[in-house]
Amino acid sequence: MSAPFAKGPSDPTVQPVPASVIEQVDAADTTLSNPKRAVIALGANLGNRLETLQGAIDALEDTPGVRVKGVSPVYETEPWGVAPGSQPTYFNAVVVVKTTLPPSSLLERAHAVEEAFHRVRDEHWGPRTLDVDIVAYAEVVSDDPLLTLPHPRAHERAFVLAPWLDVDPEALLPGRGTVAVLLESVTREGVAPRADLELRLPE
Repeated sequence: MSAPFAKGPSDPTVQPVPASVIEQVDAADTTLSNPKRAVIALGANLGNRLETLQGAIDALEDTPGVRVKGVSPVYETEPWGVAPGSQPTYFNAVVVVKTTLPPSSLLERAHAVEEAFHRVRDEHWGPRTLDVDIVAYAEVVSDDPLLTLPHPRAHERAFVLAPWLDVDPEALLPGRGTVAVLLESVTREGVAPRADLELRLPE
């Protein structure tokens, strides 16, 4: 299992893990052959939000052909696209995985994980026990209506960009540029780090 990616400015006490060390650890991971790197955003605003996010991370790790390589800090965020105060706040996080699954199969697994946590899709922008969104898959840019890559609104959302930058300070959003620059161009209002909460990298 690889060490998690170094956290960004939100946790200055964490020393960066040299890229050479990450590469050596990854080279020793023979469980995947020619894997692709994917970024997955998680969110929950119903039930035990932290437990749900951790359960989703563990379920992704338990997926054949998927290895979780980095887990971001937790952010608490106001719901997107609805009236203030009309829903509970979200806990959000981003995970970086390496996978041999094609994007379509990774999407199927994401939906299966949501369903395992009783995700209901009755209402657009409605509250949900769990969101599992594929933000980016390698350098793939696709307008497939079933899975648009990268996620068509990721560049507008601080609740995706902030934790992604924490888990991978050099991150690039294909077709959009660096996550650091994108984050500077959006508001962080309603998006707050929760230093008192922690998600663990699966063992």
